[in-house]
Amino acid sequence: MTAVIHGGKPLGLFALILCSRFPLEWRRLRLAQEIQGLRIVQVLPELNAGGVERGTVEFARFLVEQGHESIVISAGGRQVALLEQEGSRHIAFPVHKKSLWSFTKVRSLRRLLDSIDADIVHVRSRMPAWLVWLAIGRRPRARRPGLVSTFHGLYSVNGYSAIMGCGDRVIAISECVRDYIVGNYPKVSPAKITLVHRGVDRRLFPADFQVNAEWREAFFSQYPELANKPLLLMPGRLSRWKGQTEFIDLMASLKADGIDCHGLIVGGPSPGKEEYEQELKQRVAAEGLSEMITFLGHRNDIANLYGISRLVLNLSQHPEPFGRTVIEALAVGTPVVAFNSGGPAESLAACFPEGLVADGDMSTLKAKVTELLASTPAVQLSEEFTLATQAGKTVQVYQQVLAGRGDVV
Repeated sequence: MTAVIHGGKPLGLFALILCSRFPLEWRRLRLAQEIQGLRIVQVLPELNAGGVERGTVEFARFLVEQGHESIVISAGGRQVALLEQEGSRHIAFPVHKKSLWSFTKVRSLRRLLDSIDADIVHVRSRMPAWLVWLAIGRRPRARRPGLVSTFHGLYSVNGYSAIMGCGDRVIAISECVRDYIVGNYPKVSPAKITLVHRGVDRRLFPADFQVNAEWREAFFSQYPELANKPLLLMPGRLSRWKGQTEFIDLMASLKADGIDCHGLIVGGPSPGKEEYEQELKQRVAAEGLSEMITFLGHRNDIANLYGISRLVLNLSQHPEPFGRTVIEALAVGTPVVAFNSGGPAESLAACFPEGLVADGDMSTLKAKVTELLASTPAVQLSEEFTLATQAGKTVQVYQQVLAGRGDVV
């Protein structure tokens, strides 16, 4: 008798009889199985700071709330506690090291994944994708979990990066990323690429967001020089391509024109790149901007910072795949100004096109910031860029993978 599989798990004899003799009952049985939920494993290097990491934790929360079983495999990190608190299971495994040593762990990972018996394994980074593919990817589709990969970045075009096309389905987080995959990875069929924009959790960034009164009082007590100032917020990891240098140039230009405002640089450097932070601070001091720019470092209160800011800036020097800070700020109603390139431009064009500036045009940037400081533009985030939409589309991709696998061996 043919074995029937749904979500990687065999159904009983009674189900087999129903399937063969009563097609309607088979469809009802399939629906009942789906209602019970899927077992989803997400695999990424670590669970520390970063957009991929935050997105993984947020999506895991959604899966749990929708009745699915959520498991995350990573080398660990400071967000593990939150992940587990919200109902997911974390399994520590060394999938983070970009070295030949990592490939010695393939057999152990295979045993681990076999013991989990997942419906879907979702890989979110290159080294984990390689390890998962070597562990289970070459098995017949019906004898392994469905594989989904997400292109979170515009990866360098080489054999190492090509593994991100290994999935039964491939998710692109923006039109920019989708076009990049199609243009640079010809072995990835466009038919298996699905565009799923990253989304904001509306519970954390609601449209009617109000800054916490106690937080406001404490913040301005710590930084009294910021009180009653129009604040320009520059959030993001401190990196040479992220645009902090251009932000400092902008502030210097605004000061020269007598524009009353104060700049906030939020974010810390990547490990081992601390010298760049010192370089930025030295430049601010050398240009006489110490009373006009404040470095806040890494923060966990970004929603409140959006809420007290008049404008948020995104000045990346080469196209970003998405740009989470753009949609977070727009979600709480704070206008964003960004260069017209990459993923950030896509979300801004859809929600607040007034904030777009020609890529690298510093003169127009200053004019646009000056204009928006003098007005109070209305901002509304499209539902396309919410977590609910993102998560729902991702689960649809999972269901397509399982349906495409046939669920019948």
